[in-house]
Amino acid sequence: MNSSNLKNVLSVASVEFVEAPVAVERKQVAQLVARPIEVVEYQRQTCKCVHCGQTHTADWLHEIVPGQDLSVGWQSLLVWLGNYGHLSYEKQQELLRELGGIEVGVGTLVATNTRMAEAVKGSVDGLREWVKGQPQVHVDESPWPVLGLKEWLWVITGEKFCVFHPGDTRSRAELIAQLGDSFDGVLSTDDYSVYNGYSVKAQQKCLAHLRRHFKKILKLKGGNNPALGQAFLDLIDEAFAQHKQWRQTQDDSTYRTWAIGFKLRVSLTLAQWIGQAGYEAGKLLRSLRDKAEQWWYFLDHPQVPPDNNLAERNLRLAVTKRKVGGGSRSMKRFQQTADLLSVVLSL
Repeated sequence: MNSSNLKNVLSVASVEFVEAPVAVERKQVAQLVARPIEVVEYQRQTCKCVHCGQTHTADWLHEIVPGQDLSVGWQSLLVWLGNYGHLSYEKQQELLRELGGIEVGVGTLVATNTRMAEAVKGSVDGLREWVKGQPQVHVDESPWPVLGLKEWLWVITGEKFCVFHPGDTRSRAELIAQLGDSFDGVLSTDDYSVYNGYSVKAQQKCLAHLRRHFKKILKLKGGNNPALGQAFLDLIDEAFAQHKQWRQTQDDSTYRTWAIGFKLRVSLTLAQWIGQAGYEAGKLLRSLRDKAEQWWYFLDHPQVPPDNNLAERNLRLAVTKRKVGGGSRSMKRFQQTADLLSVVLSL
């Protein structure tokens, strides 16, 4: 047989195959390599001009910071892991050791966090000024220990932005420091007293908080508490369900027709129970009566959520970091943490 007519074959375990495969399947996977972190040496040259005799030195690549052993990319990742992933400095050390065989001191990691905070400070300060002109913001606050003293971490957030503010107190002064003497927009908050009376265009108190209050009323023994609590829980649950439906359908006509009837039923339910309510329930009902425009603002403006969940969700990240790290060792570090959290949650 002429050799040019022979088919090429492979011999594998006494089985012969045609060399060209009849089908090829491909599968891509992400996997860890032996050394995910590489130590790379960069060089830059200094050259002498043949005409003037002066020397010129090239710039370092943007990934390199003179005097620092970690690249810009790695420093950014470590700051993200520390402030968003809640990885302690000790865990960051372990990560670098396991993935790259690199030994980095806690002092280096602290300095990295500080440098990053200083780098973003101007941008975050600009964001704080920009927030004052937004049409709607959600605000909340939570304790934050600094050297054993209780300070307060405030958050102002909205669609695609989040700003944290380190405060000494939970007072009106902190709110004014962030938004000014007045706010020409819609302020969404819980029902904490510091927000009452603050000059705003409009306010939406958190209906989820109101629901929790009526859940407590429902559990109180004696009197009309169970029936009263259930009546208002039913109304609040209906409001949440209708607002969810509006978000899904954007059907303004149906929503506004429902809202008209709902307001009437709220008024009738208040009139039915306010004279029969006990002390705790009475406080809630008087708040609903006297501050109706703050509790039910979303009925006329469905673009405003009926709750303050956005602020609570963003604040929850900071609370987790506080629990992992135990707070801050100085007000300066507290400020840096607030700035870095602002960047992480605004990206």
